[in-house]
Amino acid sequence: MYIIFWFASELLNLYRWAVILAAVFSMLASFGVLDTRNRMVWTIGDFLYRLTEPALRPIRNFLPNFGGIDISPIILILLISAAQMLLGRLYGAIAFGDLQGLVR
Repeated sequence: MYIIFWFASELLNLYRWAVILAAVFSMLASFGVLDTRNRMVWTIGDFLYRLTEPALRPIRNFLPNFGGIDISPIILILLISAAQMLLGRLYGAIAFGDLQGLVR
């Protein structure tokens, strides 16, 4: 049972890093630090975009327009952290019978 919860937590952790990398990549590309005409740079950016955009798009549609500031990666990172905490409490409730951990 532990391995399933560990694997899910690690996947969420990897996705958190993908969101951070995509946000940094997007910022560096928009300031012209990275040359997106380079095929390798474009491939990395496209991979990060395709990986994170399905989760970021609903958040962007829900948030009001802040001009040029995109806070959707921050919201997604907070949601991933909340999911990891819920996963840990759920594991505690299932593995140890700690039902009080779910209602705190």
